[in-house]
Amino acid sequence: MTGWGQEGPMSLQSGHDINYIALSGVLDSMGRKGENPQPPLNLVGDFGGGGMLLAVGMLSAFLHAQRTGEGQVVDAAMIDGSSMLMSMFYSFKQMGFWNEGKESNLLDGAAHFYDTYECSDKKHIAIGAIEPQFYKELLEKLDIHDKQFSDQMNRAIWPELKLKMSEVIKLKTRDEWTAVFDASEACVSPVLSLTETPLHPHHKSRNTFMDVNGFAEPAPAPRFSVSKVENKSIIAASGSSNDEVSNLYDLDISKLG
Repeated sequence: MTGWGQEGPMSLQSGHDINYIALSGVLDSMGRKGENPQPPLNLVGDFGGGGMLLAVGMLSAFLHAQRTGEGQVVDAAMIDGSSMLMSMFYSFKQMGFWNEGKESNLLDGAAHFYDTYECSDKKHIAIGAIEPQFYKELLEKLDIHDKQFSDQMNRAIWPELKLKMSEVIKLKTRDEWTAVFDASEACVSPVLSLTETPLHPHHKSRNTFMDVNGFAEPAPAPRFSVSKVENKSIIAASGSSNDEVSNLYDLDISKLG
């Protein structure tokens, strides 16, 4: 796996996730209008376009080798993978369904029914009520009866509707809204911190996180009906092995010349 690929004019250059997704059109497609592009951690280039697609490529090559007896090199470049992950949006652009300006599309924060909102306690909820039946329930749960909201897909009024919706959402805390939308079909979720996430009932019921030396760590995925993935994590607190490591290199200073 490489960043720029095994061939091409940039194949020998250095780079990191942010560089690969900048050159694949990913980075410029994210972020708020009027603000600098926001790096989405290193999930897209390193892990998605790199590691995940390398695994897919290796599995595909193994199957090919089993069937034909022929081996091959898997060229998994992070710039290729991150570009491939953008396939749907490149297609949308060619069909005239996607605008290049930030916050001007359905899935990039422009729509009032697909975004995050701040609650009264400064925490947030995430809303993804795209389909009409989900949107209808969203408005019912928010107790919004403004007729202007019935024109859901009118992009011209999205900014105005977003302001109105944000005012409503700021009337309650995040957990109060979580209770309101509990078990609903409105596609509303609390935005959880890394500390809160492992404690959520859904994660606990699925054992999404495992306890490793007192730390909550995501369990292996995906899951299989027959094969069971073994937990081999050795995560430990930073500095917890300092004494052990120091003893390995304990020197008798008096014997040093």
